[in-house]
Amino acid sequence: MNPAISIIVPVYNLEQYIKKCLDSILSQTFKDFEVIIVNDGSIDNSGSICNEIAYLDNRVRVIHKKNGGLSSARNAGIKIAKGDFLGFVDSDDYIDKDMYRVLYNLCKETNSDISICKFSREVKGKLINEQNEECKLEMDHDEAMRQLFKGVLYRFSVCNKLFKKTCFENIQFPEGRIHEDLATTYKLFSNARKSVYTNYEGYVYVKREESILTSKFHGKRMDALLGWSEILSFMGRNYPHLSKEFISCFAYGCVDIIHYILNQVENRDLRKEYLSIIQQLVRKFYIKLMLNNTLSLKYKLTITLLQCSTSLLVFSSKSKKILRLGIS
Repeated sequence: MNPAISIIVPVYNLEQYIKKCLDSILSQTFKDFEVIIVNDGSIDNSGSICNEIAYLDNRVRVIHKKNGGLSSARNAGIKIAKGDFLGFVDSDDYIDKDMYRVLYNLCKETNSDISICKFSREVKGKLINEQNEECKLEMDHDEAMRQLFKGVLYRFSVCNKLFKKTCFENIQFPEGRIHEDLATTYKLFSNARKSVYTNYEGYVYVKREESILTSKFHGKRMDALLGWSEILSFMGRNYPHLSKEFISCFAYGCVDIIHYILNQVENRDLRKEYLSIIQQLVRKFYIKLMLNNTLSLKYKLTITLLQCSTSLLVFSSKSKKILRLGIS
């Protein structure tokens, strides 16, 4: 008999984190699941630790493969998953003991294809969470997509979500790229008839200084612009009535990347190259960005400076004539 949920855990050289991660999954109050660990070519002891855990618990399967990146590992797990629902946990994070019970029950009770919970964060060993009055929001197809791009209740990460397996029909994570969730999650929501959100904090994101997204800016981070190019084309074609939401989300994403480039890229030629890539995409949507009434003057000013000249943007930033916007 197949399990209700397949939980996919990619692993690459995280021997100091993997046991806590897997213990949190195997301790779930919801029991009807399998864990698919994908050891993506680790050269530390991660693979051995995973094998030991699989030996002790028959709900765990381990795949050992050559290193291909996070997307490749997730796709390998999806390919052999037996569950009706799919969940994803990064191997340096962990989850609350009730997370999959809450998410699964929400899907069943509301007949939803996707359920979503909130994140907690662990920073320097300290758990940071919020105490809010419990709420639940059921959303039809369009409203769930609207909320994804508004980014208030939830964002693009797949880790705080449970997906009906049918959401992945004809969809894979993009291999060879980072920002894989940005490039994939909106497609999963486009395949979902209904979604449900709870403000229960089930997933704990562990902030590591050496992780891809917290380390110093590098060229692969520009994969986000390729993701946005695909999003803008897809959303413009299929959801033009949500243009206010996805255009403003695009603006926030661009300004975030601009902030990192201006503050972390020291090489002048590289900085100009990265800003020019953003500039080319922004120019295609500049009028829509300026007419978007959800964007503040600060965002429109930054985008306009980029539109005019990458050199002007760098000069204005150094002169503090524009505000360097914080990253949310």
